[in-house]
Amino acid sequence: MPSFEPVIALSRGLEILRVLNAERRSTVGSLHKATGLNKATIVRMLETLEHEGYVMRDAERTEYLPTGRCLLLAQGYDQHLWIGGVAEPIMHEFRKQIGWPSDIAILDRDAMIVAQTTREPGSMLFSRRPGFRFPLLATSMGRAYLAFCPEEQQQRIIALLSAIPGRSTELARQPKKLASLLAEVRERGYALMDEAYSQDVFDGRVWAMGVPVRDGDEVFASINIMMLHGAISVEDAVRNFLGPLQDTAALIAAALTDKFRATLWAPGGAAAD
Repeated sequence: MPSFEPVIALSRGLEILRVLNAERRSTVGSLHKATGLNKATIVRMLETLEHEGYVMRDAERTEYLPTGRCLLLAQGYDQHLWIGGVAEPIMHEFRKQIGWPSDIAILDRDAMIVAQTTREPGSMLFSRRPGFRFPLLATSMGRAYLAFCPEEQQQRIIALLSAIPGRSTELARQPKKLASLLAEVRERGYALMDEAYSQDVFDGRVWAMGVPVRDGDEVFASINIMMLHGAISVEDAVRNFLGPLQDTAALIAAALTDKFRATLWAPGGAAAD
């Protein structure tokens, strides 16, 4: 038996959010019809969800839409595996297009964790598999995630990293240098792997370019391209691959949002297996 009676306001808010995800575009009237809640309650719930970033209002049509922030509600699942599964077919098409391997990774508290990769099995230089954790501040995907995530989250991550001793977190204790780096990443739209990290891990032979996978201000993950220094320059890679990389990130963000709406908020409120 539960220790307390259910929190009615929370139950109503979750019901509104479930219907919003099912309908994709809702009005107060459609939500009233679907839930049976009175319209004043529905408006209060919508305004609260909008304030928290889970709902946006289309003022011209007086409609409400779920935002990408709803994806964060799935974090109790094996998120990196879920995101990796959604991203995999898009990433393999991208690999065919550009010829270089890519990873997609998500934040794992104080590091990044690989969700999916198109690296060839057995490669000595590109041997990173799903579940591999790697530093945030020295890698293209970590830097891309940190540069584009909401400021409040960014400051929390930096504060956490600054309290962890070691070379991999040293940049977090240099606020001016880190702020300048992140501003540069935002301005140009991509991040690069730190050269010292490339030297330590790949003998300086590998470099990477990363961009965020995001919906508006919400960053779900980041995706990179792994390349060989002797085969392609940064200038040539940016000119030839940055646009396709950003397009691929946008396709993955859209696929994640669609998959989330279709499965995790199924009618009846139960998450799909």
